[in-house]
Amino acid sequence: MDGAAPSGPVYTAPAAAPAPAAEAAQSAAPLEAGELDRIIAVVNNDVITEHELEQRVHTVAINLRRQNIQLPPMELLRAQVLERLISERAILQRARQTGIRVDDQMVNASIEQIARQNNLSVEELRQRLLADGVTFPAFRNEIRDEITTQRLREREVTEKIEISESEIDAYLSEQAGFKGEDTTEYHVEHIFLPVGTPEENDSVRAAAESLADRARKGEEFSSLAASFSRADDAMQGGELGWKTLSDLPTPFAEAIRKNPNETYYVFNSQRAWHVLKVSGKRDGVQAKLGGGPVEQTHARHILMFVSDITPEADVIRRLNDIRSRVESGEADFATMARLHSVDSTATRGGDLGWLQPGDTVPDFEAAMAKLKPGQVSEPIRTPYGYHLIQVVERRTAKEGNPERVRVAARQAIRQKKLNEANYNWERELRDEAYVEIRDPQLKEALRR
Repeated sequence: MDGAAPSGPVYTAPAAAPAPAAEAAQSAAPLEAGELDRIIAVVNNDVITEHELEQRVHTVAINLRRQNIQLPPMELLRAQVLERLISERAILQRARQTGIRVDDQMVNASIEQIARQNNLSVEELRQRLLADGVTFPAFRNEIRDEITTQRLREREVTEKIEISESEIDAYLSEQAGFKGEDTTEYHVEHIFLPVGTPEENDSVRAAAESLADRARKGEEFSSLAASFSRADDAMQGGELGWKTLSDLPTPFAEAIRKNPNETYYVFNSQRAWHVLKVSGKRDGVQAKLGGGPVEQTHARHILMFVSDITPEADVIRRLNDIRSRVESGEADFATMARLHSVDSTATRGGDLGWLQPGDTVPDFEAAMAKLKPGQVSEPIRTPYGYHLIQVVERRTAKEGNPERVRVAARQAIRQKKLNEANYNWERELRDEAYVEIRDPQLKEALRR
């Protein structure tokens, strides 16, 4: 999925919550290898050591501070990170069982690409990581694990997603029946609480209601999400970004549709309870499904992420430098995209093709609309990161393209199915694993 498309990971985060950041930051300091090697948890035939846990807690703490999310209490943060490590370990074990291997050559190539995208040599990257308390061997292992997980996910989830023509017909019929409802976008934040057994349902529901009450009384939702949510986005404060109802999972959309003027929602889905916060509402732009004139824009973009290696200020500075070079004629936008963009469009010079209203996220679309052909935007932030946008040309299509409409519908259905399938897949692997948590405090924290 291209970075400008209206789905994908969210990197922005809401304001910080009141929590003991200084104490947590101090507690999350990196440890020397071997200093603490007590076994914290057993996952099938593998173990998670205290050193592994504290190293990851340190990295997560850095990320939370860079997103302006104040750290939750250390006991809760350690429990959250341990739960994530358990899920990751279960996934990697499955990858080994299915024969997936990632060789050193691929890891080296990925690291070289990361360094290149950040205008660093590999040695400079190594020094930047050390400054953040991350050893280079640990970073290599993390990259290897990420590639391994991606390959397994593609094999067991992505490649199995199927969409029939009847599903596309039903989707288009549903969109037409919204009568404008789906042009409304909601800014959504989320806390996910899984239900392990039927006996736990009432206690998990009570926990969800309690968290909603705490948010209503003024506690920052982002801090509550970072402390208690079991979703992958917990460490981004539960941020889901701006979504239309059709973008959201069905239980989410149904909850909002029943009570559209609420701020907090508590509801259940299969084997989980959810706390949802709708912190804003705005008119969006829905792609036209019928005929009539449509203004289309041919655009390119360069995408960069804010990360441990590249703070926000560095990303903005680099993009401004690229913009100046392009505007002065010193550099070509497409060449700069090939060299610096982290999006999948980089290989084709950042070319997004012809876009029409609704094809990109609102912030991207608004910035693009202000540009004349040939102009380059200032760095623009979206849920995907920071972009430079160049408008190549514009045209007015006299009537909608039915085939394009069906392609767009297929993409929307695929993304929704993929999101749900990824969640179910991860949850199943986690539930199937034998897990023994040996630290009493962490065990108790994960029960809450």
